[in-house]
Amino acid sequence: MKLVFAGTPAVAVPPLERLLRSDHDVVAVVTRPDAPAGRGRTLQRSPVAEVADAHGIEVLTPVKAGDPEFLGRLSVLAPDLVPVVAYGNLVPPSALVVPVFGWINLHFSLLPAWRGAAPVQHAILHGDELTGAAVFQLEKGLDTGPVFGQLTEVIRPDDTAGALLSRLSDAGAELLAQVVDGIAAGALAPVPQPDDGISLAPKLTADDAHVDWAVPAFAIDRRVRACTPAPGAWTTFRGARIKLGPVRIARDEAGIAPGALVVERKRVLVGTATDPVVLGDVVAPGKKPMPATDWARGARPESGDHFE
Repeated sequence: MKLVFAGTPAVAVPPLERLLRSDHDVVAVVTRPDAPAGRGRTLQRSPVAEVADAHGIEVLTPVKAGDPEFLGRLSVLAPDLVPVVAYGNLVPPSALVVPVFGWINLHFSLLPAWRGAAPVQHAILHGDELTGAAVFQLEKGLDTGPVFGQLTEVIRPDDTAGALLSRLSDAGAELLAQVVDGIAAGALAPVPQPDDGISLAPKLTADDAHVDWAVPAFAIDRRVRACTPAPGAWTTFRGARIKLGPVRIARDEAGIAPGALVVERKRVLVGTATDPVVLGDVVAPGKKPMPATDWARGARPESGDHFE
């Protein structure tokens, strides 16, 4: 089949590369426009665009997927199918009807659970033990279309959103390729999603990533892991924002007041509503990530100092 692939971030690269190795013909990719990045705010190509450039594949970067110029070019390309992975742009009905078999989306949850932009983050945040990936027919509703296939993945106790997304991207790449093969062979029919078990997963904001030390340790552990690497968990110390890497619950320690700091030779403890947690990496303003013990040697917390 003739394919146009739609995707933007690094998590979409393994599925794209898998389709490039298939018997199908990827004639173009659709991705978000180049965007400022880094301290110099220079324009950078998306990871998907970089892969397409390396393979000599046409790159389409509409501001909106309903732009007439884009729709015209898509019609000229005349794809049979548009596979989508984390494209990051709404696809209007005017674009959905162009390919012969429409658009299909690789989504990183077991639908209808966690429909939305941040399914992996919410699965970790809410303590799910199992997640997965699903390929469904894209339609006007938010991740509501019928499902062609899915796979499951266990959420490990130390999983960050980044680590779990990476595994799901690799496994989902094979699932997506199998679904494309099945559609091409006329051997797959999508199954409507059930009406029960629906949950929503909106994008996590910087406010969502703010650690509240007055909640139980398990909730803090989940929040930090769900926000790693983005938007990045944070707290404040002496009025400055401090970014935090994953923490570890210290179940063998006596209670410490929520937010209070206890600096030891080989670890830094912070109190919560239950057990204290051991800090991992810390990023102070203008600094690179460093072990919490190194940060403490420079910050020199005093008796009574605490995370706010």
